[in-house]
Amino acid sequence: MNELITLLIATVVLILGIPIGNLLRKYAKEELKDGRPWIFLLSLIGLLGGFVGLIVGNDALMFTFFFIAIVSSRSLIRKK
Repeated sequence: MNELITLLIATVVLILGIPIGNLLRKYAKEELKDGRPWIFLLSLIGLLGGFVGLIVGNDALMFTFFFIAIVSSRSLIRKK
């Protein structure tokens, strides 16, 4: 039961990464123009680290890196 609650909280935090990434995209437009390649690299590192955490079985590592990947990838999406 304790592990289920932990996974639910972690999932909610991952879902909250979507609006946080959108806020970053909205309020940091100037920084995103210059740092676009670095943010893309951060997204890739977040995905790779998340899958490593999944393979190793370390939930904290997995959710942390996936959160980083979600927030950085949302800020990369260009809004029309």
